[in-house]
Amino acid sequence: MLSKSLSTSIQEALPDWRDKFLSYKNLKKQLKLIYPKDGKPNKRPRLDSTDGGDGGSKEESEVSKEVMDFILLLEDEIEKFNAFLSGKEKDYYIKWRELQDRAAKAKASNEELMKVRREIVGFHGEMVLLENYSALNYTGLMKIIKKYEKRSAAPVRLPFIQKVLQQPFYRIDVLKKLVKECETVLDHLFCVDEPSASSEATEEKLTKSKECESETSTVSNERQLKVPEELPEIMNLESMYMKRSFSALRVLKEIRTVEAQP
Repeated sequence: MLSKSLSTSIQEALPDWRDKFLSYKNLKKQLKLIYPKDGKPNKRPRLDSTDGGDGGSKEESEVSKEVMDFILLLEDEIEKFNAFLSGKEKDYYIKWRELQDRAAKAKASNEELMKVRREIVGFHGEMVLLENYSALNYTGLMKIIKKYEKRSAAPVRLPFIQKVLQQPFYRIDVLKKLVKECETVLDHLFCVDEPSASSEATEEKLTKSKECESETSTVSNERQLKVPEELPEIMNLESMYMKRSFSALRVLKEIRTVEAQP
């Protein structure tokens, strides 16, 4: 699902995220076991089908098993998304409260205020990435289900989407609340006059971060209002979310570079 370049960028910036995305290749491989390119179910006989029994029944059983394996794999992926995102939301909630306390105490020191502001900008960039993590996995699921529906001619997409829309990894209620609070604090902190010329670099990072956050918020609203119907539309959305992820990764990398400077 992820492009090679995006996968490499995530591995470098957030290595613990790499295996948390949709295992699209495994799902696609499982789908091919059920429906090869000719569109006919791949009814492979079981190894014990030479016993003289009803071969057709066993073939159907084999197809059913492969379909069940596909469904179980989908459910495992959704559970993986939910566990990862819920864990991150809890971690971010704690970290955000700590940053808020530090920001409140740092107002008497320009140096400390600059440090906290940079950390908040980087923290915001990571939360934006998590929003895009949700969106990319959502579009990946939509894409594989659309392929399944096309090959099977079974109307499974809408029921599946209704289930996905209720999942924690899609709803991201806590994350959206944290992002909004973070943006409010950043707006307030950057209204404070800064005598140091070194703030220009931070201002630039903030500008890029705000552009990224604005685009992500718009995409989140569109995602809630409209479910993509056709595969090309799903792929366009996926491409858009990848670009958002690259933007957030770039901001995060630049902020970390500034923080590493003496």
